[in-house]
Amino acid sequence: TITTLNWTLSCLLLAIFPLMPVVGRDANISLVITAGLLTFLISSFCLAYLWKSNLFIFFLFQMLSIALSTYVVNSTHSSLLRKQGLPVVNQIVSWTTLASSLVAPLLSPTFLFQRLLSIFLSLMATYLLLSTGYEALFPLALTALMFAWINMEQETQHLRGVSLKSKLTVLSFSYSTDITQFRQLHLDDIRRSFFFVFFILAAFFGTGNIASVNSFDPASVYCFLTVFSPFLMGGLLMWKIVIPFVLVSCAFEAVQVTTQLSSKRYCKYCIIAHFFFLVKDYGSWLDIGTSISHYVLAMSFTIFLMLLSGLAQLLTTKRIRLWRESKRHSM
Repeated sequence: TITTLNWTLSCLLLAIFPLMPVVGRDANISLVITAGLLTFLISSFCLAYLWKSNLFIFFLFQMLSIALSTYVVNSTHSSLLRKQGLPVVNQIVSWTTLASSLVAPLLSPTFLFQRLLSIFLSLMATYLLLSTGYEALFPLALTALMFAWINMEQETQHLRGVSLKSKLTVLSFSYSTDITQFRQLHLDDIRRSFFFVFFILAAFFGTGNIASVNSFDPASVYCFLTVFSPFLMGGLLMWKIVIPFVLVSCAFEAVQVTTQLSSKRYCKYCIIAHFFFLVKDYGSWLDIGTSISHYVLAMSFTIFLMLLSGLAQLLTTKRIRLWRESKRHSM
């Protein structure tokens, strides 16, 4: 009942964002601050379960980076409203947060809950710096749904009679490299592949039509630079767009660990489903031309999925060890 309720509420919460107006030029920093405070509060509850871990200080620093990013956003836009320009300290903090967003998760253990929490906090700190309105709340809703999805798939495995460890803090992403644990495909994997494709599309359209040039707001990069630089601004905005995709891909890797199936097989399902859904070989010349366009999009989507899968595997399975840990890992 709890799993069903969490899944339903998370879906309803995420469904609000595609109905919102496209992110425009009217900044609403109060929503960004609200997203930062909610992230800090939620991570505080999560940190309560990790206080016995040797990495408690590490996760505490990640929480402080969320608070620091929230302060930098508020301070930067307040300074710009007073016509005082971008503070140098805020600019240094912003670039440092961006540079560490892909390195910090590699310092955390590969246990599922701890690694996903570290990835979320690192990416969320960067996303806050690139937000100007309600889109800052989108990764929170998306992550809540991803955790509900992982929990639901684990409960499904229990209902099928598959023996799995009950705690997500015990499961490890390192299991994904063990080929002997992989199983054969069954019909439930089609549902999981469909969910993955759907969540990718939801991440794309969750904060408006990001394919439109009008939805790109230069104010999103004011924490990093205020001098017009099209390539640098475009790169920062592209990373902001990719962050929800990375969250979905990492959750998909967690589902792969939970269901004990290779992510490559899941990707084959996603590619086949997307290809045959869009491409057809009948109809008028206009239909055929549209189908060719869909074919190109399907092939581009395939390449994009492969890149996302590689980045997700890097963030979830690799680890940089800078200190010695005790043998006790589970809480």
